[in-house]
Amino acid sequence: MRKYKCLIMATTSVSKGCFVFKPAAKKKKTSFTAVDYFNESLKDAEDGKRRFDSCQQLSQKIKSQTEQLQEELNKKLFDNITSFLRKSHIDFQNKKDDWSCRMRSSEIPTAALVLGVNVTDHELTFNSLSDVLNDSVTPFVVLLQSKECPGIKQLLQKLLMQLMGCGTDLELDEDEYSTPSQQKMNCTMASLTGWYQHATKKSSSPKKKRSSSSGHWPSPPVVVIFKDLESFPANVLQQFIVISSRYIHSLPLVLLFGIATSPVVIHRLLSHSVSSLLCIELFQSLSCTEHLSTVVNKLLLSNIFPFKLSGKVLQVLITIFLYHDFSVQNFIKGFQLSVIEHFHSQPLSILCCSRLEVSKHVKNLSNTQCENIRHLPSFMSYVETQTPEAQVELLTSDTYLKEQTQNFLEALHSYHETFTPILRCLHHFTSILPKYPLGKQIRELYCACLEKKVWETEDYDAALALLRMLGKDALIDTIQKCVDVLKQYPGKQLRDALKMLEEFLSLFQNLEGTQVENMEDEDVSPQKSIHKKTDLYQLQKTLLEMKETRRSKKLSKFESLRLKVVDFLDSLVREYLAPPDSQPLHESMYFKGAGSIRKHLNAVPRIAVHTALNNPATYLKSLESDTSSLSSASPDICIAYKLHLECGRLINLYDWLEAFATVVGVAESDRDPSMQVDEMTHARFIRAVSELELLGFVKPTKQKTDHVARLSWGGC
Repeated sequence: MRKYKCLIMATTSVSKGCFVFKPAAKKKKTSFTAVDYFNESLKDAEDGKRRFDSCQQLSQKIKSQTEQLQEELNKKLFDNITSFLRKSHIDFQNKKDDWSCRMRSSEIPTAALVLGVNVTDHELTFNSLSDVLNDSVTPFVVLLQSKECPGIKQLLQKLLMQLMGCGTDLELDEDEYSTPSQQKMNCTMASLTGWYQHATKKSSSPKKKRSSSSGHWPSPPVVVIFKDLESFPANVLQQFIVISSRYIHSLPLVLLFGIATSPVVIHRLLSHSVSSLLCIELFQSLSCTEHLSTVVNKLLLSNIFPFKLSGKVLQVLITIFLYHDFSVQNFIKGFQLSVIEHFHSQPLSILCCSRLEVSKHVKNLSNTQCENIRHLPSFMSYVETQTPEAQVELLTSDTYLKEQTQNFLEALHSYHETFTPILRCLHHFTSILPKYPLGKQIRELYCACLEKKVWETEDYDAALALLRMLGKDALIDTIQKCVDVLKQYPGKQLRDALKMLEEFLSLFQNLEGTQVENMEDEDVSPQKSIHKKTDLYQLQKTLLEMKETRRSKKLSKFESLRLKVVDFLDSLVREYLAPPDSQPLHESMYFKGAGSIRKHLNAVPRIAVHTALNNPATYLKSLESDTSSLSSASPDICIAYKLHLECGRLINLYDWLEAFATVVGVAESDRDPSMQVDEMTHARFIRAVSELELLGFVKPTKQKTDHVARLSWGGC
């Protein structure tokens, strides 16, 4: 039962009162979910929830597909490293006594793994490698970073902590803060060797055999991975290698160097006497550009996902990749961010679904969503091409609109099914041409086809001109590649194209070699007459005759067949590679917010800092009502920044202080001119100037006393 407080108050009056006070209800803390944040700026919460569910489902599918792709790309590299560990572990396990084995056993097996300059992707690669080794090779895998190992003492400590399963991080530099148990810990290679022998002996006992992992090797090696070799101090590496080489007979240690630049860095960090203690084998991972090409082929050019990127958005992601970080993981994150932005900003993103779900989503369209469809630019363009009766039906009847919407979406899926194979065929033809007029990578051709009609460009005309001069062998190989591509797509629309290419291939293979080469004309008298002594008029006449002869020369069978192939390819391009803007309702599946993606991923800190200091109301909502350009309510650093914009190359600190004091409220008319500025205002000014100096806008100068030099110009 609810308790009530009764308060009986004694008053001077005759009567007495009894007042009942109910306790205030406690406010429950509301916790926001991801759906709430997604629907925060949306009007229809129910529609937002459906869009969020579709977005989450698509994001999960993209995540699983990228993880599977990452495993496939790293499988060959990880298998090579595993075989290297097995080969280096055989001699230790067999304990051979011949001289060559003893010489090899005195060296530490070392794998130099060159991963490239995409440092942000290295963490994922090393974590995947560690998981693979833990599952199938050895439970003793250690990951070391340079920032955690400034000295040999810290390196050995980290090594033992990870091997012994110690979860807490020890700070050996400050012994007074360590616990007694931590102080007793002896971080040496001798203690590590003793621990390893005890651990392997314990796991090899009959009682523990069942509990040990069946995938691990007997006497498993200890793998030490240096994630960023270039950043490790040279003396720390040398000391660790020298110490480890003395215990290599009793401790199967294997080193793995993660290299971002070049294997030469090993010899730069290690002296010859130290590097001679290592038996180094080089491993090269897939380059980041090849990795990106694989991601584009498997993710963007596949029909697994209905979601697509527009040409400008894809160009933004590729530009960030090529000119900033070379990170494939950041490229994938940009793709995932595009999915979220599309489903949040596009009301009709609910129609971005697979072909099997089209009818269900179309039936659930509300009246508001039907009106949104009618306002799409692609739909309006389609309506303008229809008869007046059809226009009235499309603009007034929701039932008829839903029927047409389903047809539009099915046509859009069919467009995607034919677009990709023809794009691959065109790339096979153009990638063998000199100077690559349509791009060397398929992503360049893909961006061009998304932006405009590629057959109307000069590069396309140049590519066709070069294809008309292609040799027989190159032409046959390319046609065979196109046949293999079209066989992978079982759609009915491309069966005729596949049959036609197979006919061309058989005709080329049946041609005789004498018919392939261009035969010279039997009448060679004009060529012979050139070598004779003649005047300018006769030479000009002879050259004109040669030109007419070449024009009237009959084409060989190979040349005529080659022209037919090029014309057939041109017809396929014009039929199937139209830009997506020509398809009605393409806005539901194509994301075009290149500006928002660039804003999120390609930050411009200088402009952001200038905007925050010059117009703080952009970030501080409390200043939105203040319309004055220089207000005392603004932060001190903003006031000082705006005042410094009005100055020249050198700024007088006293004048700057006087202006600052005037703005913040200490007007000169309210005080004696000889009176100093109060200490609080002076302190605020000093702090604001110090912050501007820290941001790089001003610096001290010795040219004039009590002056600072201005460093930024142009307003940003």
